[in-house]
Amino acid sequence: MSGNHEHHHDHLTGHGALTKWAALASVGTAIFLILLKSYATIQTASVSMLGSLSDTALDLMASLITLIAVRYAAMPADNEHRFGHGKAEALAAMVQMSLVTVSAFIIGWRAIDRFIAGATPQKAEYGIIVSVIAILVTLGLLAYQQYVIKKTKSVAITADHLHYQSDLLLNLSVIIALAMENYFSLSGADGIIGVLIALWLLRGAWASANYAFDHLMDKELPEEIKDRLTDIARNTDGVIDVHGMRTRSSGVTDFCQFHIWVKRDISMVEVHDIMDAVENNIRAEFAGIDILIHPDPEGHKDEMNFTTSSSIH
Repeated sequence: MSGNHEHHHDHLTGHGALTKWAALASVGTAIFLILLKSYATIQTASVSMLGSLSDTALDLMASLITLIAVRYAAMPADNEHRFGHGKAEALAAMVQMSLVTVSAFIIGWRAIDRFIAGATPQKAEYGIIVSVIAILVTLGLLAYQQYVIKKTKSVAITADHLHYQSDLLLNLSVIIALAMENYFSLSGADGIIGVLIALWLLRGAWASANYAFDHLMDKELPEEIKDRLTDIARNTDGVIDVHGMRTRSSGVTDFCQFHIWVKRDISMVEVHDIMDAVENNIRAEFAGIDILIHPDPEGHKDEMNFTTSSSIH
């Protein structure tokens, strides 16, 4: 099965390059926005601008963690990690969510403090211009991340994508806060929107943490994917039926394992050829998936053990 292993390795290598460049793009974007927002925060003394700056600083740390994680996750399996290193992405996503949660509480506390003190931001135009630039830059990054996610299904890049999606609303809320305080004389708008930003960050952190937790806990792939995998295997010549389908995802790699019924009177070579055909048919539609097949003689009723599995492959 060396051909299939080489194909799987090439698939991971290609995905690793995509996720690496997506992570680098996130790091570069975060550094650029930190410089802009630091200047705007100093000029405006706005708590919502400070919240936006803090979020971007955390985005930089999260993006650096993502960069390390996706490079590690893309490493091929070795003797100590026979199923690869894909879960590094989910671990990185959990770290990111911890950082976002801390940031949300700090921003919320600062916003309440400013609201009680009745402080008003200054030089709103600086914060508004910077926030507009941030929105445009973020839109470009999101488009690239979406392309990479579609190609790789990377958990870490998906978590990073969720961060920057929230940044769009966050930057827009800064514009609204500054405009309301300085142009419409609505005192307290900056502090109120600062609190809303904190709550929004907590919401995003919870959603991303659940997503990463599912990968760490080997949650099954969606039912429609499991059904499609079963149909492909069942419709392969020589396969009488399929049972015991189990799936999971780890980083950019999906895994499936199942039993097939074959005729009782065929040779081991014929069984091997049928299993090769099943693998090729599945990978034609699900490139890069890791497959484990156990053949059973037709009508065999074994006790399914969901903690262990075996295969002649």
